[in-house]
Amino acid sequence: MTDPYTAPGLAPGLTPGHLGAPVLEPEGLPPGFEPPDPRRLRSGLACCLSVLALAGVLGLAALATFLLWPSDQEKAADFAGSGTGTAQISVVQGATLTQIGQALQKEGVVASVRAFTEAAAKSPAGTRIQPGTYTLRLRMAAVSALNVLLDPANANALTIPEGRRAEQIYAAVDQKLKLAAGTTKGVAGQQVAALGLPESARGNPEGYLFPSTYPVTDETTPLTLLQLMVAQAAKRQASDGVAEAAEAYGRSPYEILTLASLVQGEADNPEDMTKVARVVYNRLAKSMPLQFDSTINYALNRSTLTTTAGDTKLDSPFNSYLHQGLPPTPIANPGRDALQAATHPAEGDWLYFVTVGPGDTRFTDSYEQHQRNVAEFNARQAERSSSPSAGGH
Repeated sequence: MTDPYTAPGLAPGLTPGHLGAPVLEPEGLPPGFEPPDPRRLRSGLACCLSVLALAGVLGLAALATFLLWPSDQEKAADFAGSGTGTAQISVVQGATLTQIGQALQKEGVVASVRAFTEAAAKSPAGTRIQPGTYTLRLRMAAVSALNVLLDPANANALTIPEGRRAEQIYAAVDQKLKLAAGTTKGVAGQQVAALGLPESARGNPEGYLFPSTYPVTDETTPLTLLQLMVAQAAKRQASDGVAEAAEAYGRSPYEILTLASLVQGEADNPEDMTKVARVVYNRLAKSMPLQFDSTINYALNRSTLTTTAGDTKLDSPFNSYLHQGLPPTPIANPGRDALQAATHPAEGDWLYFVTVGPGDTRFTDSYEQHQRNVAEFNARQAERSSSPSAGGH
């Protein structure tokens, strides 16, 4: 049986245009007229809605910023006066003013980071805060806290100069922490596994006690100080490209560090350091002994400007007059300039150098010229002392 409501043309009451009825297309359209594309209509509507939504979001963000962000006229939160009580704040090497301000605010010394950084910005010496541990008061005015931090006398810190040997650093730590002589050296030997040294060091911290200024607090121990130095050395060696230089020159990172320690011991300014590093590389390439006085000084645990003929016959693996190549370990703890010289040596064909006088280090690839330079050095030394010198490299 045919359903009268589904048979074609027999749906009663559904005339064209009636609700629910199919819309009949007109049989003809005016010339040049095209009906609008429904998809384009929907796309345009969506675009308009998106623009309106974005404008609303931006408006809300601008309103929130206006309401929540302090105006230029609004003062940063700050305490008044010199404060009460005490607090210790440590400032590490390279800390920014914002980082220092955050530490001060966290400990309740200043009311806000902004008050501290604004006070520092107004001070001609605002960026000259030295590393160290400072004793301040709680609830201090930001400018009062800044004045305490700007006085180096208030910084409790240990400064390790470039080129110090491990033995000298151990003694400096003992003195700073008011410990019996030999305490830090004992800690370095007994707790060597806790220092963070690389395997290549074979338990010897020499070369890995980075020269810098380290904060000292009531909780500081020889171990924590040595750990800070080793960690700083690793950071500096990474940033100065020791591993990359080792690959470029066919050496191990430990050898590059050892070379840097020689540079530190033989030169006293960055320009000469880069040239000394080049002399080392040139001599190693030609299998020439380095003949560095600094290695003999290390073997003899001394620091002198002269080396005698007898010294050059010393039976020691650190005697670079007798043994070719680099010494077995670093001979000091090099600073940043020496590390950069070892990783980025100057270009040159020098094989010899000698410091004839303060600020007068002469480099040459001619042995004859070098001998004349050495003779001049010895003549100057003879004026000060009657002992002859082997001199030169």
